[in-house]
Amino acid sequence: MNFFRGTQFAFAKILRVLFLLMVVAGVTAFATAQDFPQPVTPIRVAVVGLVHQHIAGFLPQLPLHPEIQLVGIEEPDIAVADRYKQQFHLDPKLFYTQIDTMIERTHPQALLVYTAISDHRRVIEIAAAHSVSVMVEKPLSTSLADALEIRRIARAHHIEVLVNYETTWYASNYEAYEELQQGKLGILRKTIIRDGHQGPQEIGVSPEFLRWLTDPKKDGAGALFDFGCYGADLMTWLMHGETPVSVTAVTQTHKPKLYPRVDDDATVILRYPTAQAIILASWDWSFSVKNMEVYGTKGYAFTQGSDHLQVRYAEKQQASLIAAPPLGPPNDNSLHYLIEVLRGKLIPKGDLSALDTNLIVMQILDAARESARTGQTIQLKSLPK
Repeated sequence: MNFFRGTQFAFAKILRVLFLLMVVAGVTAFATAQDFPQPVTPIRVAVVGLVHQHIAGFLPQLPLHPEIQLVGIEEPDIAVADRYKQQFHLDPKLFYTQIDTMIERTHPQALLVYTAISDHRRVIEIAAAHSVSVMVEKPLSTSLADALEIRRIARAHHIEVLVNYETTWYASNYEAYEELQQGKLGILRKTIIRDGHQGPQEIGVSPEFLRWLTDPKKDGAGALFDFGCYGADLMTWLMHGETPVSVTAVTQTHKPKLYPRVDDDATVILRYPTAQAIILASWDWSFSVKNMEVYGTKGYAFTQGSDHLQVRYAEKQQASLIAAPPLGPPNDNSLHYLIEVLRGKLIPKGDLSALDTNLIVMQILDAARESARTGQTIQLKSLPK
């Protein structure tokens, strides 16, 4: 009897030890899982079009983003497709000549569009039919009418439509914005935004890019749309989505032998109840230019490149050159931003890439083109929501 009781006691002790070991093992496994999260499934993206030369800057970024998986590339021009295939050592299996076929076979979560601007609406219509979100290169469209239809399509099919600008990812622009928000510059009164370069032909863009960039139906205009969109986007952001009261624009063609069908220089004035913006867009600068001057009632901030600013405040006798704090995800590049949007962690509203911002950008560009054509100032009203 004593032996039986002793055996029971020993067996119970072993069970308690085993239970404690299981608890410890479970806690350890939980802690390990917390310390080392499981890999997240990459976002599947496909490229539509290779005729917009910005694609040459995008493709080298992909290896730096393991959270993005390129599943397809659509380009009907076989010669252009072959050139990119060889230049970037791309798998031939990625390539398609039809958007619908590519989407049906690769199941992307987003399309990255590098077509002529006039094709944006068509691509978005196709993407929406498949419930696929879209990021296009700037600007959103060639007309306000197309932009409004894009918004209708996006809402009806519950997809995201985003617009990518190089200057969206400039730390200097964000720092100028913060200087305003923090009251360091006082109330915004005037902004001067310069964008452009020597000209697309002068800098040697690809033939397929040059063809549509200098076609007013495919690009919407010349330098006015190509570079005026940057200023319209930045000013709309600085003004928190306010529509300007009026738009006045003057365009010229200084190099008619090179650009006989489109403008190569544009000046646009936006008037607000309490501020003005002057947008200087050109294919006739001496060198590449992308900068912004923000004037407030208490000081100014001039961006210099992507990461520095010159600032001066009312109480200071001299200006100071400061470095803008580096941007982190999702504000540092278009892919980090896209990932956050598609995963539902970021709602694109009122920012530089958001559709609501870019509807106002298209309202400005559409009015600027009409103002330049007629020589009249165009009065604007806020778009219906």
